[in-house]
Amino acid sequence: MRAFILAGGFATRLWPLTERRAKPLLPLAGKPILSSIVEQIPADIPVTISTNAVLEEGFRSWEKTCERPLEILIEDTRNDDQKLGALGAVRQWIREHHVDEDILLLTGDNYFGFDLSAFLRCAQGPALLAAHDVGDRERARAFGTVILGPDHRTIEAFEEKPLSPRTSLVSTGCSLLPKSALPTLMEFAKHHPDNVGGIFEELLRRGDPVECFTFTEHWFDIGSFEAYLEATQALVGDHMLSESTAILKNVETRGSVVIGKNSHVEESSLKNVVLFEGCTVRDCVLENCILDRHCHLEGIDLTGKMLRENSRLVRH
Repeated sequence: MRAFILAGGFATRLWPLTERRAKPLLPLAGKPILSSIVEQIPADIPVTISTNAVLEEGFRSWEKTCERPLEILIEDTRNDDQKLGALGAVRQWIREHHVDEDILLLTGDNYFGFDLSAFLRCAQGPALLAAHDVGDRERARAFGTVILGPDHRTIEAFEEKPLSPRTSLVSTGCSLLPKSALPTLMEFAKHHPDNVGGIFEELLRRGDPVECFTFTEHWFDIGSFEAYLEATQALVGDHMLSESTAILKNVETRGSVVIGKNSHVEESSLKNVVLFEGCTVRDCVLENCILDRHCHLEGIDLTGKMLRENSRLVRH
């Protein structure tokens, strides 16, 4: 088995945080999303990460912090119009690296809280897809849903953002494609390079079974500012998570607060706030805010804002 992680999206909905940083490298509860994924993959499974030329520098820096060997593939593209497409990138990797074994296929911007080893143990031959029970059919309208058969394991159909969901099970960015499914993937990807989820519908169309691993643990598709804060609040709780190198003086915190490396906060009130590394905050009231690296704020009240790195706001 080999693991392939898709991490080449430009994530424009999270700008300015992702103007020069890949979404999978965003810190979540003090750790890059991608690190949380890679740490779960068993050590005997080789890992390949696919990204693009614009984001290469960030991945090379992150790679130096990783404790396991892995391969980073750089797609020579600099905007969405040039991209191979997610499934197209998988197809190219299979062809150029002569991959002829099962593939653990993951998306690098999805955080999942279940045990990946348990997922792999559930694989019994057919393709396997992880589905999260959001617990509410109304909420499931925002996602692609998974319809299970009478055995509660075999997938019968998929629905893309249905107006009236028949289930609260939603498809996630974690799947396993057996070696036997690779010819179908290669053919399908040739004509549908952007449609990763479509490969499972294609398998069903051909009469090949697709099974489901259902979980209720945390799962987050970090696709927006609101989703980022929601994920932080779920993982951190009503606590403050602070790096040991941060300096805090007379700071009131409420909700989920994350303080990055070498940040300095004093005489301030923070509620549901994430500070990346090297931020300085003095005499401020911040609520539902995310500050990128090396922001400097003095005497500022902010609610519901994302600030790009090196932003400086000082009230005189």
